[in-house]
Amino acid sequence: MIPATLNTYLVLSAVLFAIGFIGVLFRRNTLILFMGLELMLVASTLGFVAFSRFNGTGGGNVFVFFILTVAAAEVAVGLAIIVALFRKRQTVEVDELNSLKN
Repeated sequence: MIPATLNTYLVLSAVLFAIGFIGVLFRRNTLILFMGLELMLVASTLGFVAFSRFNGTGGGNVFVFFILTVAAAEVAVGLAIIVALFRKRQTVEVDELNSLKN
C-alpha cells in the first residue's frame, strides 16, 4: 500500500479538480456543469484537509466545515434554479438557455 503523504493527497486533489474543470469546460448540460463545479469545490476542500492534517493544525478543518455548509446551500439553490429552468424551457442544455426572454 502506498503511504499517505501530502503529495498523494495533493495529486488526488489536482486530479479531481481537473476532472471537474474538464466537465465544466466541455459539457453543455447544466446538471453536468453543476456536478463539475461541485467536484472542483470538493477537490479544493481535500487540499485544505490534507494541509491541515500534515501541519497538525485544526484551521483547515474549520475552514472545510464552512465550505461544506455553503456548498449545501449552493446545491439547494442551484438545483432549484435548474428545475425551474427545465419546467419553463423543457431543456437543461446551456446552448438553448441563451435568452433572458420568456
